[in-house]
Amino acid sequence: MFLYKRETLRKRINQNDFIVLQLITTTAMKVLKTIKTNDTISSYFIIALGLMVGAIAFTGFIIPAGIVGSGVTGIATIIYEIFDINVGYSVFAINALLLLTSLRVLGFSFGIKTIYGIVLVSLFLGLLQTIITEPLVKDRFMCAIIGGALAGVSVGIIISQGGSTGGTDILAMMINKYKNYSPGKLLLTIDVIIISSSYFISYDIEQVVYGFVTMGISAYCVDLILEGQKQSVQIFIFTKKPELLRKEIVEIHDQGLTVLNGVGGYSNEEVKVLMLLIRKKEAQNALRVIQLIDPDAFISMGSVMGVYGKGFDSIKH
Repeated sequence: MFLYKRETLRKRINQNDFIVLQLITTTAMKVLKTIKTNDTISSYFIIALGLMVGAIAFTGFIIPAGIVGSGVTGIATIIYEIFDINVGYSVFAINALLLLTSLRVLGFSFGIKTIYGIVLVSLFLGLLQTIITEPLVKDRFMCAIIGGALAGVSVGIIISQGGSTGGTDILAMMINKYKNYSPGKLLLTIDVIIISSSYFISYDIEQVVYGFVTMGISAYCVDLILEGQKQSVQIFIFTKKPELLRKEIVEIHDQGLTVLNGVGGYSNEEVKVLMLLIRKKEAQNALRVIQLIDPDAFISMGSVMGVYGKGFDSIKH
């Protein structure tokens, strides 16, 4: 029965679903690029925006469609299904209990942004659930996809600003202090238990499958948001105008590069090769500059696994 349902769901995934998913994540990434994130006020505003997106995901798509998601909101959804208690109240109560318990185990190591996130997401969920009483789209599978995508975008936005909504993250940290388990595996295990337990509400295996679809889409979108901001490319430029290009890139565009000495394998002539490491989002602008100065330049561009140092990522110990 489970395999049949899973295969049925897989067949229902079509091109339009993934277009919707890509549109949601692309829009969120553009919003992040247009707002300055260095300022503290902007950071808190963006976290609030992310929390609002997450609240809409659950109250507008996931919860009214009868789908149990992951994390504390998933637990709150189960409580809502059984006792008809507003999700916002449950989320706040569970998070408050976890925070108080963690103080004795971990100390006060969460920071103001976590408390800010917990309070705000509880308010958003409580308010929106009283306003939105039906799913924003009728198809349950589309609710799973759109809700999962929005939930993932929400988490990606919050994490990118150093924020958190607490929840099962706190539980995983407490378990990890006494048991040598990977936090990532712990979170996955907790989420699987939460979603699987939804079966005992309605004894409907399809509800569980929808929950896992939501979780998978959400995880994918989190990675897309976070890794999309960090991806870098390495560009090698073989040009007859190395000095002009160097001045344009370094002095005008304030971008560092490295000049390498090379020898042409065919011509046996000495050549200058410019090596450029930049963020992926800046690559098109760099290519336009190269084309304007030397349209005949030979260019090689490839993605790199990681770039560490000034202006890029720092190595984590």
